[in-house]
Amino acid sequence: MNIAGLCALVITAAALLYIFYLPEEVYVGPKKTRAAYLRERKDVVYENLRDLNFEYKAGKVPDVDYQSLKSSLQDEAAMLLAEIARLEAAAMSKKTK
Repeated sequence: MNIAGLCALVITAAALLYIFYLPEEVYVGPKKTRAAYLRERKDVVYENLRDLNFEYKAGKVPDVDYQSLKSSLQDEAAMLLAEIARLEAAAMSKKTK
């Protein structure tokens, strides 16, 4: 085996080790609660509503599509708000007990 082949083998082994090595402890971030997920989703839905409104005013979305998309986003926002309220009420009732 020549020097170039040996260097290629060492570089390949180092690259594979770097890619596939898993440390003992992996930080995955804070654990999300259902309420936190719902709040994030609510923010996304509100942002989508703002974007849809902008696109409609710019003339990029037909009226029929706008009404349909707006209605579905508003329905989803209402569902999210209701579930957030339900979770917060349940958390408050646990605290008062």
